[in-house]
Amino acid sequence: MNNYKKFLGAKIKDIRRNRGYTQDFLSERIGIDPKHLSRIECGKNSPSLDLLYKICSVLKVNPSVLFDESMLKSKQELIRDISEILKNEPESDVRKYYKILINFMN
Repeated sequence: MNNYKKFLGAKIKDIRRNRGYTQDFLSERIGIDPKHLSRIECGKNSPSLDLLYKICSVLKVNPSVLFDESMLKSKQELIRDISEILKNEPESDVRKYYKILINFMN
């Protein structure tokens, strides 16, 4: 469970930063002390369901985004999963996916 608290906190922090919000800004909007938000983002504390709803509202994300467990997989697991997905695809589609990936990385 502790690992999941860290994952959830890191996800909140990542989304907050991508929105350009500071901890002070988000904590003020959701009505908590910035130190409490910091402890949530570090995985030391868990938000209540009510607080989680407020965080999602301010960040404008569906709560399911915060619980995407695919992010908990190792690099090797992700590569294996991708390989399994592509294995049954036609070659032309695999080439399209490759181009998308290359363009995304540049």
